[in-house]
Amino acid sequence: MLFIIDFLNAIRDFVETGGQVLLAIGILIFVMWLMILERIFYYSRGHQQVKKAALADWQARADKSSWRAEQIRQAMISRVSIALGGRLPILQAMVALCPLLGLMGTVTGMIEVFDVMAISGTGNARSMAAGVSKATIPTMAGMVGALSGVFATTWLQRTAKRERMKLEDRMLLEH
Repeated sequence: MLFIIDFLNAIRDFVETGGQVLLAIGILIFVMWLMILERIFYYSRGHQQVKKAALADWQARADKSSWRAEQIRQAMISRVSIALGGRLPILQAMVALCPLLGLMGTVTGMIEVFDVMAISGTGNARSMAAGVSKATIPTMAGMVGALSGVFATTWLQRTAKRERMKLEDRMLLEH
């Protein structure tokens, strides 16, 4: 129990050191990873059911060789593909937002440094260090969030593309 309290205090101190922007970055990264985990869960569980239903509908069709059958096949594949990549654009936007929020943290931290310099004259090193710390921590957090999100969204995109190609291969047209 003591370990959990110490851990929560360390997180609180870290957020206080980084300022309000760090809290926004933390919330953004948390929501982004919830959405990534939802997509991973969908790919492992929900997609299999959707794929089976689409394949069963296709196999149940008598006509698999006409122009109309090809259009129906494309529509079925598109529906499955949309379900696969449904939240990927939102995730990509969140990944792009992470370093921008980090930059905003940098700017607000540097404003504090300049305020200290304006108030205390040429500069109080201890006071300036707090502003520099407040400037660098959100930048680091934004970059870490963006890098982890880039790797995850790249994997999700490749998986979605691979699953679409597998479905196309299994839904054959008869000529």
